[in-house]
Amino acid sequence: MSLARSQFDILLSIFTTAGIIFVDRITKWFFSDFLAYGESFPLIKNILHMTLVQNTGIAFGLFKDQGIVFIILPIVAIAILVYNIIYYRHDQDALSRPYIIAYSLILAGAIGNLYDRIFLGYVVDFIDFRIWPVFNVADSAITIGAGMVIWDITFKCFKKEN
Repeated sequence: MSLARSQFDILLSIFTTAGIIFVDRITKWFFSDFLAYGESFPLIKNILHMTLVQNTGIAFGLFKDQGIVFIILPIVAIAILVYNIIYYRHDQDALSRPYIIAYSLILAGAIGNLYDRIFLGYVVDFIDFRIWPVFNVADSAITIGAGMVIWDITFKCFKKEN
């Protein structure tokens, strides 16, 4: 792999990560200012609401009030993700561009929610589809990134079998 490709991949990761963190921070700030805790604003009545909640747990509010555990785990995950992006950037088979984007989405989501946990003591959630627990942009980034990784792994396994 060329040095230019390697540098581009690092820049792609940095801009993807920074962009998602920026959107996450802006949306959390906006809805925290716009809505009172527990208040809900319907965008599409009974389908999509903006509902401000404070999540002290992990995904979907599981394991609430575990404190320092949810600060340490994301820091470890962030370190592993950064290591993978930097270490494997020279191996074209290990990290394709979609894989770099996927890792960057997961990294951005982890950083976005970690920021909330450190400075607020909880994660700000506001996207409410009424049939799913309330979530935020960082949660979406983590979910999309993880889905992309699973998709990539699944199709690599199918390619090896055929």
